[in-house]
Amino acid sequence: MAPRIPAAVGERLAKLAASGGDVADLAAFVAIPSVSAQPPHAPDVRRSAEFLRDRLRKAGLTAEIWETQGHPSVYAEWLGAAGGEAAPTILIYGHHDVQPPEPLEQWGTPPFTASVRDGRLYGRGVVDDKGQVYCHVLALEALLQETGRLPCNVKLIVEGEEEVGSAHFDALIEKKKERLRADAVLVSDTPMLDRDHPSICYGLRGLAYLEIEVAGPDHDLHSGGYGGGVANPGTALAEILASLHDKRGRVAVAGFYDDVVRMPGRERKAIAKLPFDEAGWLKTVGAPAAVGEQGWTTLERLWGRPTCDVMGVMSGYTGPGAKTILPSRALAKISCRLVPDQDPGKVASLLQAHVRKVAPAGVRVDVRVLHGGKPWRAEPRHRVFKAAARALEAAFGKPTVFIREGGSIPFVRTIADILQVPCLLVGFGLPDENAHAPNEWLDLSNFRKGTLACVGLYAEVAACIRKSPPKPAE
Repeated sequence: MAPRIPAAVGERLAKLAASGGDVADLAAFVAIPSVSAQPPHAPDVRRSAEFLRDRLRKAGLTAEIWETQGHPSVYAEWLGAAGGEAAPTILIYGHHDVQPPEPLEQWGTPPFTASVRDGRLYGRGVVDDKGQVYCHVLALEALLQETGRLPCNVKLIVEGEEEVGSAHFDALIEKKKERLRADAVLVSDTPMLDRDHPSICYGLRGLAYLEIEVAGPDHDLHSGGYGGGVANPGTALAEILASLHDKRGRVAVAGFYDDVVRMPGRERKAIAKLPFDEAGWLKTVGAPAAVGEQGWTTLERLWGRPTCDVMGVMSGYTGPGAKTILPSRALAKISCRLVPDQDPGKVASLLQAHVRKVAPAGVRVDVRVLHGGKPWRAEPRHRVFKAAARALEAAFGKPTVFIREGGSIPFVRTIADILQVPCLLVGFGLPDENAHAPNEWLDLSNFRKGTLACVGLYAEVAACIRKSPPKPAE
């Protein structure tokens, strides 16, 4: 156990784990279907915010709801550290909204009835991100209840729109930036490299998400009477989608790579040294082979190269049996993951121009931008990263590794730009825990080690800041 963790705090968390009280507590949070993407669940997202607000108050923090033009966020703080406002301050970020649970038939147990099987807790949002938020809730509560204080001032902001691109969150952060002032930001919404390696993430890809609609006739037509005489939107969409990549796996959109910052050689060497089991990774995801842009390793493609992927395709009749119709509409959803220094607005414009250029005759196309977020990268050699690595190693009993993440968390770039302080992405999930997919689960051993790690993180990072104020992150 880390020397900075009070014995009473460790004992409290151990007893809570032995009784299963921590899991029961988290299960009540997971039971709230806070699906931000689906309007009928808007009341549930609010109920989730209220639940978390009340739970943070119970833990000993001051907590309130922060309204947005969309779903509400939760803000909490404890500012009683020695030195008052001059004491080191950490801002913790997470989100309480979750992905839609569909397809429901693929779940082994109901998605919003958390269930324990083989050391795992199953349920929608259990790892992304409610379980990771709860690591902090339990850690803060244990410290305050057992010692009456925290090693630093702590603020939390837990948003309700992360899974829909944080559409209204930037405006909230700008409005509340003075309340959110801190010396370091701590985010727990990323996975570890694997079970054996606690991880600190220093880079995220950005996102540009678009929707392509192809329209032909104004209603479905009998394929025998009209096939061959009227353009088929489904076929036209397939032609458009096929044009997005060349044979080397590169995105074939003019200007797409213009702003890409190539990964430096030292970073590629560091990634090559990571204990990544590609065969095991493929087995976990159930794919026959690793594919992508040629000239880059799998981890380099996942973390440091941009992508353009089809997220969904809809057209015509898809029910059982046959129905001979020529569809009037076809729709595809496209996700572009971006790397420094790509801009989501510029990339979206490039995609729109490309689609209009390659669209075949006889159809109308509409390319709509749904949401986006900028990529982010920090300098992992910063002293605050090293302090966090010590806390993780003490809790997990394994050396900490530094990784990048292929996903997007728009808040990180926003808050890094506003506050100009280090952002630490310390997650306790695993890559194969089915985030965004059916049967999402959380490893309970990691959940508990993560909670203990949070206790050490606050102390180690606060001590580092107190000794020497950190320089702004890159």
